[in-house]
Amino acid sequence: MAADARPAQPKAILRGHKAQVHAAVFVRGNDRLLTGDADGFVVAWDLTTMRPRAVWQAHGNAILGIAAWDHYRIITHGRDNKLIVWKLAPEDEARLSTKLPLDPSSETRPQPWMLYMLEVNTMNFCSFSHCPACPESSPASSEILVAVPNTLASEAIDIFHLPTQTRQHTVKLGEKNGMVMALSLFHQAGTLTLVAGYENGVATVAQLGSHGVWVIKYQAKCHSQPILSLDVSPPKNFFLTSSADAVISKHPLPLVSPPSRSSQISQSPTSPSIYNPSPPEADPQKSLLTAALSRVTTSPSSPPVPLTPNSAETIQHQPLKTVNTKHAGQQSLRIRFDGRIFATAGWDSKVRVYSAKTLNEVAVLKWHIAGCYAAAFAAVDVDSESESTPQQEQQQQQEENEQEEKSRVEAEKGGAQDGGDEEARKDVTVVPKLVEMSVREKRIRQARTTHWLAAGSKDGKVSLWDVF
Repeated sequence: MAADARPAQPKAILRGHKAQVHAAVFVRGNDRLLTGDADGFVVAWDLTTMRPRAVWQAHGNAILGIAAWDHYRIITHGRDNKLIVWKLAPEDEARLSTKLPLDPSSETRPQPWMLYMLEVNTMNFCSFSHCPACPESSPASSEILVAVPNTLASEAIDIFHLPTQTRQHTVKLGEKNGMVMALSLFHQAGTLTLVAGYENGVATVAQLGSHGVWVIKYQAKCHSQPILSLDVSPPKNFFLTSSADAVISKHPLPLVSPPSRSSQISQSPTSPSIYNPSPPEADPQKSLLTAALSRVTTSPSSPPVPLTPNSAETIQHQPLKTVNTKHAGQQSLRIRFDGRIFATAGWDSKVRVYSAKTLNEVAVLKWHIAGCYAAAFAAVDVDSESESTPQQEQQQQQEENEQEEKSRVEAEKGGAQDGGDEEARKDVTVVPKLVEMSVREKRIRQARTTHWLAAGSKDGKVSLWDVF
């Protein structure tokens, strides 16, 4: 960020998408930035050269979300009702096209190897969320759980297991919240936790309790418009939501506790877990599409067992903080890896950076001329960053030069006093550095240690910023 009064400028502009950019994510230790557009194209950008290394059409419609499963598997979610897992290892890039979507091409661009594909619901414009299948597993686990909106009932959420591609849970957390708009699935203190944002502005936290039943722990309505995005803090002690209105809210993540019988959500032992406490009622504020979908039975073979939903004493309703930013339409809210700041992509073409502690606006990044739809932070390795930042490297190099000069002067004095003894001169000769970083190594180090913030826009361009 610029330290003076001049507006901050992006470090780089990535041009190549023909349609608006809807998704962005940093992968492989920030060696690559993946971006997806409204035509279904995915571009893998090499951040050492700022050039494309792989381009393919992953979906027949707009990309809703992109994420890395591990070092070589990529998950994409498109509006063609498909969620696909691709094999995209560094050695796979050589056979893929580098011709950008903006460049005319009569040839079909080859695709990476397709590992798995799920037929999912994309009517909600809600992207997926995933986490390791087991709490003890690393983020690069061989088994994951994927949460997506239910195919039949847009208020419900399906949780699939990969690689088996089986549905393990169907969770319905109410009847009058409208469609699911944003999701986050993760483990908190060993307990599978689901955070959902809805069409009516309600944010809900549910946890998987004993006997495979889901328990609502938190529910609050802080927004008057549909929730556009949410993100969970790295320590998993709070989450943030943004909406089509100008409000940003900070919500608590309740501590894990054993569920009581009165707070259980029903589940049939032979079917996925479903919460459906009562038949849907007519709601004049509900859209015709949502009302029609809510009448569809989510489990025709085994109706849910009616149980008393959570009592008011067991559900938290108070958010930690709510701020009216006076800027409507902020989406793709992302919290940085250190939990200190978060960013939003605005319909007014601006990217705004806020303090995660106070929700105060700390920076406004303006470059695009059209609305921004995607934002992503790079996850910098704290250990490698602490070893040497660019400023530290410069200071270290200066100290080494001063030490070398001092040693050379002392060696010359010693040689004169000893009558020019060559052996003494050899003893104090400064040994040069044995390993010098090549230009490419320096670029790779810079790409991996820079605090990148990427913003994708309706104009098809991606701006890269170095923030704080």
